[in-house]
Amino acid sequence: METFTIALLLFGALAGGFVSGLAGFGTALMALGIWLYVLPPSLAVPLVLICSVIAQTSTLPSMWKSFDLSLVWPFLIGGLIGVPIGTTLVASADPKVFKLSVGVLLLIFSSALYFNKKQFAVTFGGRIADGVVGFAGGILGGLAGLSGPLPILWANIRGWNKHERRGIFQLFNFTVLATALVLQTVSGLVAFKVVWLAMVAFPGTLIGAWLGARVYHALSDKHFGDVVLGLLFLSGATLVWNSVSAF
Repeated sequence: METFTIALLLFGALAGGFVSGLAGFGTALMALGIWLYVLPPSLAVPLVLICSVIAQTSTLPSMWKSFDLSLVWPFLIGGLIGVPIGTTLVASADPKVFKLSVGVLLLIFSSALYFNKKQFAVTFGGRIADGVVGFAGGILGGLAGLSGPLPILWANIRGWNKHERRGIFQLFNFTVLATALVLQTVSGLVAFKVVWLAMVAFPGTLIGAWLGARVYHALSDKHFGDVVLGLLFLSGATLVWNSVSAF
């Protein structure tokens, strides 16, 4: 493997781990924008799932007290139903279209949250709406390890604070992504090369998650949101630019 490829693997793992440790989600949002330059979706997606589970597991103990199962269970049920659907779509994903779609999703997601300056506390749809959002997150989790964006956006609309979002969606992401990884492995979508790639990315993921968790505890609600949105927007813009120039 070329030195440039290894460097991008480590950089993507560090960036993805950092955002996951900081926000409780985001390994795919950051790492895919980097890894898809040198890896096809068939390798990048399962690698993201592995690194996501590693990052989530490493920070899980320090966030356990903020979990609220009464809020998270509808998302878990919907997410677990959606994961198999997303998994079946992996093999047919076109690399260029896939990269462009992920980039556009990042831009829409980060922009929507940035312009949402007012604090909402919308209760529309109740647990059913939460389950539907979890279902959509499960599909994206199975497809690309992107289980976080839609639920996190929905959490903003619901008016949950920093600690509630972090606790709820770390458990959601961990469950959905671990399930997606198992399904992809059973379906034969995880090539042996992915295991080797995961070993290369492992140190960067752990270091990034540790650093992100430390920064998380030091940030206010406002600074927490600003840092995450800035990182997501930059990743999305870069990925869209790369995808458009490839056509």
